[in-house]
Amino acid sequence: MILCITHSKDFYNIDIFFEYLASKNIPCFRLNSDRMNHFQKISVTEDSFELTDESGNTLHSRDIRGVWHRKAWSVSIPEELDEEYRKIFLNGYGNLRYNLITVLEDIPWINPYENERKIDNNKMLQLKLAGKNNLIVPETIFSNDEEKIRAFFYEFCGGKAVAKLHSLTAKTMNGENIISTMIIEENTLENISDITYCPMIFQPYIDKEYELRIVYVAGEFFTGKINNSENADWRLAQGNYMWSAYELPENIKTGLTSMMEEMGLYIGAIDMIKGKDGKYYFLEVNPQGEWGMLQKELEFPIAERIADNLIKRINIHE
Repeated sequence: MILCITHSKDFYNIDIFFEYLASKNIPCFRLNSDRMNHFQKISVTEDSFELTDESGNTLHSRDIRGVWHRKAWSVSIPEELDEEYRKIFLNGYGNLRYNLITVLEDIPWINPYENERKIDNNKMLQLKLAGKNNLIVPETIFSNDEEKIRAFFYEFCGGKAVAKLHSLTAKTMNGENIISTMIIEENTLENISDITYCPMIFQPYIDKEYELRIVYVAGEFFTGKINNSENADWRLAQGNYMWSAYELPENIKTGLTSMMEEMGLYIGAIDMIKGKDGKYYFLEVNPQGEWGMLQKELEFPIAERIADNLIKRINIHE
């Protein structure tokens, strides 16, 4: 059996994944991460767990052969719970979820949980590894220091920068709220005194031809191009522009492959920019990034390739 960890509002991508597994007579179980709370019965021992979801479906760890960590959301808090108990509730169920996950650490995952956790939470490490693998990265600072940010702006940004909250990203396909990248110019720079309450990532604004969303699956690339030269973030423009298939240069594929292998990731949604200077700039990789729009609009078989890779690794492991 393949376990898919996702969330209660997930659709399309996961439906294709399950349909593909069904065509191969491979059983699967959907575990909604946000519903791993009082709605489910969960018991974990030192080397096993048993879980019964709200529909009465029971899962035992001994039956699981591989895991697709599709998309994790925070545990939902009961509305009726008193405010003073909410932190206790979240800590308790967060720890229970982590203990359950570690029971499965020795079987194949896409992606390995600890690798994904490390990369997803560390934008500066991403940029370091991208640069190490011959990819171009913009000058970057992650800071809450107004003076340092001003100095960075005047040294590297040529009058225009972008700023982004590290831990909040867009969630499409019926996901969470979109937090877009913000453009910072000299007049807006005067209003960043509150940065001490909200550290942000700052980079020079890149004058671009277009943006690329690249889905990497174990050495294979599925790349969509969007002609978003006017907005800071393609997610603001997706209602006005169409995706088109794109072939990456071989040197970019080589750099991305070696980077992803060093990160220990089998899959990731990578954002890059093709600048008007002809260069390709690496921005970030999101191990759980969205790619349903590429499968839907460009007919890329991404869900199927994820399943194929996991099945292959399960067979090798066994």
